[in-house]
Amino acid sequence: MAFQKGINAWCFPKETSVQEMFRQAKAHGYRGVELNLDEGDAPFHLEMTEQELKGLADEARGLGLELPSVSTALLWKYPLTHNEEAIREKGILVVEKMIEAASIFGSRTVLVVPGLVTAEVPYDTAYERAREALQRLARKAEQHQVYIGVENVWNKFLLSPLEMARLIDEVVSPWVGAYFDVGNVLQFGFPEQWIRILGKRIQAIHVKDFKTSTGNITGFVPLLAGDIPWNRVVEALREIGYEGYIIPEISPYSQLPEQLIAHTSQALDAIFQS
Repeated sequence: MAFQKGINAWCFPKETSVQEMFRQAKAHGYRGVELNLDEGDAPFHLEMTEQELKGLADEARGLGLELPSVSTALLWKYPLTHNEEAIREKGILVVEKMIEAASIFGSRTVLVVPGLVTAEVPYDTAYERAREALQRLARKAEQHQVYIGVENVWNKFLLSPLEMARLIDEVVSPWVGAYFDVGNVLQFGFPEQWIRILGKRIQAIHVKDFKTSTGNITGFVPLLAGDIPWNRVVEALREIGYEGYIIPEISPYSQLPEQLIAHTSQALDAIFQS
C-alpha cells in the first residue's frame, strides 16, 4: 500500500516552535506536518494574515515538507451543534478560516468535528445542525478546492460507520468526506469495519493506539503499545485503495519528547510497509 507519512503538531510539546517541528519531522523521515488552528498567540491562529500563512507554507516547502491537512480543537469550544447560534456561527468561522489557510498551504483536507451531543443538545438536533453546517461549509470547500473531513471522535455522536456514511451522503457534496481516526473507534467498534463501510469517503487518516483494558481517555497510547489490530487495518485500507497521508495524533513524551517523533516514524514504517 502506498501511503505518505505525516505527523500532527500535537505530537510535539506545546512550546515547540513550528520551525523546530519542521526540523524534527524532516529529520525523522516524515513528508508532511498537520498544523492545528488555535486562538491567541499560537503559531497558527485565527488572526493570521494571508502573508503570514504563506510564510508557514514557505518554511515547510523550504525543508521539502508538505502541509497536507489542517486540524483544530476549537470545534470543541465552538461546536457546530451548540444551542446558541452565536457559538455555532463562531464554529463556522473557524472552519472557514481552516479552509482558507488550507488553500494557501496547498493542503488537501481540513478536519471537522461535526458537533457534540450533550444533555442540552439532543442527538437528533445535533444531527440536523451538523448536516446544515456541513452543507453550508461545502460551498466554501468547493470554492477553495479543499476537502472537509468529518472526524469520528468521542462526542457521543455518529456512533456507527453506517450513520457517519449516511450523514456524509446527505450533505450531497463531493467536497465532504471522512477524516477517519483509527484509535477513536476501538472502545466501541472495529476500525477495519469502519474503513470498509466508509470506503472512498475517507479523505485522511489519523492513527494512535488504544488499550481497551483502560477504557477511558488515558487508554490512548503510542503506536504498537495498544490493541489496534494493525494487520486488519492495513488490509482494509488496501481494499479501499487508500493512498493518502497516515498522520499520528499522539500526546508527546514527558521526557526526551523527540524520541516520540522517532519512535512513531519507525512504528509507521513497521505497520504500513510490511
